[in-house]
Amino acid sequence: MNDVTLTNIKKTYNKGEVVAVSDVSFQVEQGELFGLIGPDGAGKTSIFRMLTTLLLPDGGSASVNGFDVVKDYKEIRKKVGYMPGKFSLYQDLTVEENLNFFATIFNTTVEANYDLIKEIYVQIEPFKKRRAGKLSGGMKQKLALCCALIHRPTVLFLDEPTTGVDTVSRKEFWQMLKRLKEQGITILVSTPYMDEATLCERIALIQDGKILSIDTPENITKQYPSKLYAIKASRMSALLHDLRGNENISSCYAFGEYHHITFKHEDDSTETELTNYLNSKQQNGVEFKLITPTIEDCFIKLMNN
Repeated sequence: MNDVTLTNIKKTYNKGEVVAVSDVSFQVEQGELFGLIGPDGAGKTSIFRMLTTLLLPDGGSASVNGFDVVKDYKEIRKKVGYMPGKFSLYQDLTVEENLNFFATIFNTTVEANYDLIKEIYVQIEPFKKRRAGKLSGGMKQKLALCCALIHRPTVLFLDEPTTGVDTVSRKEFWQMLKRLKEQGITILVSTPYMDEATLCERIALIQDGKILSIDTPENITKQYPSKLYAIKASRMSALLHDLRGNENISSCYAFGEYHHITFKHEDDSTETELTNYLNSKQQNGVEFKLITPTIEDCFIKLMNN
């Protein structure tokens, strides 16, 4: 059974001049941890706001828990939890006051659903009298998640929840999501961090409001169409220029301490020919190796196509 369904959903701004979401379709199964992966401006937030009934779509249809996002918005708002990308809780209220406030909005109490948030809340409970605006980024993140869960939603939408948060807090957050999933909550999370894609069961890669690919992270990397190599040398900037000037290089881009490249044609002499070419360009300390593509490599390939 699908908890979330989108069919050719569209969203435009400035009277149709800016297309934020273009004919997007996908389904999220009940209890699934689904990732919407793409850079800023790809359309992730617009999709989440339509699914949580904060924006009206300009075309297509969408449903959450079987309820239409336009006709049944009141029912959807009772059932979903939403954590926007920007911290949006009341900064002048304390941790405790924010949590009680959101519980009251949904006609429930913190005590009634404490079992769901306990593991997260105990980490911020020592600061329960502190104003939300005075919390660290990681603590704000945990409080926002508690407030999104306090009414025991069936579907949880998390819009770039780890942006601007330190590495340790990011890791802790994903561990919390896995434990929430075990309680049967369907989770949709958007992120610009490609390394977080592997933590989802299925992902949709999105760019310029269009879906590039939908599958498991493992299947997406398996579908990379050619061999991928990592290469570095002593003069990396010049190396990038030299590689892009080689007629047999199909793609070349910077990736951490290496450049990643693919070839148009490969045979037994390809590596030797490249080495000779780089030697002629006075490149020293060349290191060259075959690597396994990452989600980011696949995204770049799909985006260029």
